[in-house]
Amino acid sequence: QVRLVESGGGLVQAGGSLRLSCAASGLTFSSYSMGWFRQAPGKEREFVAAVIWSGISTYYADSVKARFTISRDNAMNTVYVQMNNLKPEDTAVYYCAANELGGRAVTTARNYNYWGQGTQVTVSS
Repeated sequence: QVRLVESGGGLVQAGGSLRLSCAASGLTFSSYSMGWFRQAPGKEREFVAAVIWSGISTYYADSVKARFTISRDNAMNTVYVQMNNLKPEDTAVYYCAANELGGRAVTTARNYNYWGQGTQVTVSS
């Protein structure tokens, strides 16, 4: 059974930082590309960042570029997103997802095979 478990969310002031983690089990983690998405109340789920199986290639939404950094540790079966200079508009539930096409940094949610339960990030102004 595949499980993706996010952690690291919380309440932070604008300009602050958080690091989210997503621990994976039940799959060959190093074969999957991984992504982070977020969903704010009343809005659709949106792409945040993705990383291919090796960690060499990454892709970011324009809204988080230069502020967020995605990385992965295949030995630990974990993907991270370091979020700096957080803004109130970053407030959302953040989800990690796994895509079996490990060589592609996929930006569309429907192409991901597995999802975590999400972790809340709240940025106060």
